[in-house]
Amino acid sequence: MATVEMIKILEEVYELVPHIIRLPETKMWIDYDKEADVLYISFKRPQQATDSEMLDNGVLLRYRGDELIGITVLEASKVRAPVS
Repeated sequence: MATVEMIKILEEVYELVPHIIRLPETKMWIDYDKEADVLYISFKRPQQATDSEMLDNGVLLRYRGDELIGITVLEASKVRAPVS
């Protein structure tokens, strides 16, 4: 039986689904380090990047050659969607 907490988690997952399925990658691994407040999204395993690019908004793009293999979001709990 679903608890109130489980229902809230499912509602948040349901909100993510449309965004995730629009990504060009079909496989990904997501890790969140709560203590460091860093979100890791990897499109390839193992995560051996040969280059990276730090964006102004605290997002690190990780590449293997020309291929984007991962995204690291610093201060992830503070990220908000941009207002259009």
